[in-house]
Amino acid sequence: MLYFQTPVIKKLSSQKEPEIGKAKILALRYLEKCKATRQSVREDKNGIFIITDLTSIQTEILHQQARLPKYISDKSAPQINAFKPSLFKSVMNFTGILGYYNPFTGEAQYNAELPHTLIPFTSAHESSHQLGFAREQEANFIGYLIGVNSKNTDLRYSTEYFTLKSLLRFIVEEDPEFVKSVLKQYSPAMKRDRMYERSFIFRHQGWLDDFFGFTNNLFLKSNQQEGAVTYSYFIDLLLNYEK
Repeated sequence: MLYFQTPVIKKLSSQKEPEIGKAKILALRYLEKCKATRQSVREDKNGIFIITDLTSIQTEILHQQARLPKYISDKSAPQINAFKPSLFKSVMNFTGILGYYNPFTGEAQYNAELPHTLIPFTSAHESSHQLGFAREQEANFIGYLIGVNSKNTDLRYSTEYFTLKSLLRFIVEEDPEFVKSVLKQYSPAMKRDRMYERSFIFRHQGWLDDFFGFTNNLFLKSNQQEGAVTYSYFIDLLLNYEK
């Protein structure tokens, strides 16, 4: 029944159609945020972003859950660390599934083999389901609210980077040259992170990804959600929330 709750967009003061112009402004803003935050995180020997303290990220997510705006979420945050690496990580690598919420155990499960740029935000996203946000793009938005103002730089960088990528995906069909320009402005460290993400995806693409992408689309649409391809609802929420 959670899919039939009042949509988060109805709780925002603005409910305008997304505008490319505003998306571009935000993309440039988040580019600068990413570049700045990236300087404060750790790297491996190849210069790729790495997480050194996952527990502190998980603790921070729980802390930020309790600080969500009351007009968006009036649910009590459980404050229980129920994050768990999935046992199915090898299969998940080939399906494009970053994480999932287990409603039977209440655990926010994630793929521990993902590039580390993805793990903090994925954890925040899955924790949003624990708060009762069943719609995937609303969970993205709640994950964004959890991470974007965090003092934990790993969580904040992962969130800012997800937000930037989402904005660029939204813009690219209308203005691919703008997106190319932004990608060129990535810092050298961000470019390394991007290449590592891309290499991970290319290594694990295959028929399982096609199959699970198709079935996940059917599931999302059957529960009054958009398919996995567009992700425009998150952009609707983001652009109406950001000033």
